[in-house]
Amino acid sequence: MSFAGKHAIVTGAGSGIGAALCRALDLAGAHVVGTDIGGGAAEATASSLSPRARAATLDVTDAGAVQAAVDDVVGRAGRLDLMFNNAGIVWGGETELLTLDQWNAIIDINLRGVVHGVVAAYPQMLRQGDGHIINTASMAGLAAGGQLTSYVATKHAVVGLSMALRSEAVPRGVGVLVVCPAAVETPILDKGAVGSFGGRDYFLKTQGGKAYDADQLARDILRAIERNKAILVKPTVAHAQWLFARLAPVMMNRLSMRFTSPQAKRSPSRAVDSG
Repeated sequence: MSFAGKHAIVTGAGSGIGAALCRALDLAGAHVVGTDIGGGAAEATASSLSPRARAATLDVTDAGAVQAAVDDVVGRAGRLDLMFNNAGIVWGGETELLTLDQWNAIIDINLRGVVHGVVAAYPQMLRQGDGHIINTASMAGLAAGGQLTSYVATKHAVVGLSMALRSEAVPRGVGVLVVCPAAVETPILDKGAVGSFGGRDYFLKTQGGKAYDADQLARDILRAIERNKAILVKPTVAHAQWLFARLAPVMMNRLSMRFTSPQAKRSPSRAVDSG
């Protein structure tokens, strides 16, 4: 599969994985619309790319706005080839400290944001007879870790949504890929702390202290699309952890309890944020 000339929308394109996806797609010759709730951040990403790239302000919790973004691309290009539902946030900390507003925010962005992207893009791709939907989940969508209850819940939902949709979509010519990375070097590692949660330390402790490179992940994602893979788990250590969780879920849960307990004693991390 060649990405040259393809038309793509990337949500959460202002930084991290979304920005890296825009760079990889642009380098491959695609026409990319990078969107973000912070229009300035999306514009900064687009301005570093070729003249093919465009930026747009988009709140993925607004279903009408997501539909309008898809309609705009289709109106200009006649089609939408790639829909990257990538925007997300994290809350990390003891579950009893999470407010209902925080629960609603993460569900609205991490889950409903993906649903809105699917509802807007999938019917268009069926009409075209081809296309690809790429949903960013997380290793937290495959294995449950303490102090990430709301994040785990939403990312498990994204994995389930993606795999179920794929079973319908692929026979009809539309690919679906769910991306499940462990810790990637992005701003989200330093966001969403609740109580004594130390986000960066927590995430990196599970993979030898080093985060995966966002640009490398973006290249991995494009290769996975080319191969029509169902799920992408990176880095290698995360893939091994996923296999272990599938084979021995009770043991994995016990290990999670042993890992989580000392994390609660860490000093407070940075202020809560989203993006």
